[in-house]
Amino acid sequence: MEELIRQALTIVRGMWRFRWPGVVAAWLVAVIGVVVVARIPDQFEGSARIYVDTQSILKPLMSGLTVQPNVEQQVAMLSRTLISRPNLEKLVRMADLDLKASSKADQDAVVDNLAKQIQIRNTGRDNLYSLVYRDAERERAKRVVQSLVSIFVESSLGASRKDSDSAKSFLSDQIKQYEAKLEEAETRLKEFRIRNITMQSGDGKDAMSRVAEAASQLQQAQLELREADDARKAVKAQIESERAGSGGSGAPSALAESSIPVSTPEIDARIDAQKRNLDGLLQRFTEQHPDIVITRRLVKDLEEQKRKEVAELRKAALAAPSTASAGPGNMVVQELNRMLATSEAQVAGLRARVAEFGGRLAQAREGLKTAPQLEAEAAQLNRDHEINKRNYHDLVSRRQAAIMSGELEVASGVADFRLIDPPRVTPQPVAPNRLLLLPLALLAALAAGLAMAFAASQLWPVYSDSAELRASTGLPLLGVVSLVMSEADRRRERVGTLLFFGASGGLVGLFVLGMVAMVILARRAV
Repeated sequence: MEELIRQALTIVRGMWRFRWPGVVAAWLVAVIGVVVVARIPDQFEGSARIYVDTQSILKPLMSGLTVQPNVEQQVAMLSRTLISRPNLEKLVRMADLDLKASSKADQDAVVDNLAKQIQIRNTGRDNLYSLVYRDAERERAKRVVQSLVSIFVESSLGASRKDSDSAKSFLSDQIKQYEAKLEEAETRLKEFRIRNITMQSGDGKDAMSRVAEAASQLQQAQLELREADDARKAVKAQIESERAGSGGSGAPSALAESSIPVSTPEIDARIDAQKRNLDGLLQRFTEQHPDIVITRRLVKDLEEQKRKEVAELRKAALAAPSTASAGPGNMVVQELNRMLATSEAQVAGLRARVAEFGGRLAQAREGLKTAPQLEAEAAQLNRDHEINKRNYHDLVSRRQAAIMSGELEVASGVADFRLIDPPRVTPQPVAPNRLLLLPLALLAALAAGLAMAFAASQLWPVYSDSAELRASTGLPLLGVVSLVMSEADRRRERVGTLLFFGASGGLVGLFVLGMVAMVILARRAV
């Protein structure tokens, strides 16, 4: 710590030797600073405030039906695009800033300078925006702000309408394109359905489902056929047993012949059910549809089965003894013959059904070879059709929303720009702040004086301490000779010290007096 204090004192003593060059440098820098501060031109600030009213009673009523623009983003975009070069060139012409510009370079310089000085400030609340411009001439600053307000309002009115028209034009072009695409997709889908009409199913099932359904129906029909065949064999066995036990049979009588049935209730009920099913299918499909063809064939088979069954019953009745002369055994045989005829008819119908379901299964399995390709093609056509249809409807709804948005904008306006504070210019200059610049000039002058004295002490060092001399040279010190000052020398030293402090104090005092005078003049001007 003592070493640091000793070094600091050595530096101060060295600077004290060159105090007068430091004073001269401080005065020189102070004079230059005062001149520079005095020659800085005054700046007058022109400003105006604009209020952006975004509230409209129509907007909440039309919410969801129209496009609601983000007014804050729109105004922010306007504030950024307002200082674009075309607008600045227009502003230069409106405010007559190009009167002194004789060349293209001068005009470019004016535009560049204007872009740096224009400020658009957002107050951060209540949708208030301030337009600010500073210039050395009051009237010119006011003209610039007036022109800036005009350009701001004009840009806000025309931008949204232009965007709305462009959007409607673009949407109309896109709608025409998607309408043509949708017509092409519908045509391809129609041609595919006509070309593969036999492979289509009314229930919407795929090929694998149809194969599985046909196989299930075939298995069920085969099971019913086996059951009916077993029942027929059992009836035949009973008839043989009864005939063997009762002996011969007599001639049929007229009464027995008159009791022969001409219809079977079970087959009639099935024929009626199939006809009702056929009527339902004809209401949905054409005559060539596979289900209609199969149903007609089944009705025809049932009618043929009915005819055969009636013939069998008639034959059995004629072969059996009459009821008048027959005993209880013959009646049993007659009933068994009737059951046998019914079983024969049922077996014939089930065989026809098994054959039909077998044909269906074979057809479904044959179609299974080409079904994946057809289903993939159909899925692709349906997907393209649905995409084009969805895009078409979306574009139509968006175009309608754009039209309604434009009409809403005409009726109420997206935003109402109101001039709150008209363009005005401050009566007093707002810049430069000389009360701040003068103290800075004083600090710069004092720093220059100290730097001058320090630099001189380092360039021309003097050893004022024996220990410092011995440490710097590394040689032994034989002795020290003290300076004995006379009274005249002491007087001259005191006078020099007073002059130094006077010169330094005068520099600071003049700056203080200048700032006080400036404050008084500023208050009087206000």
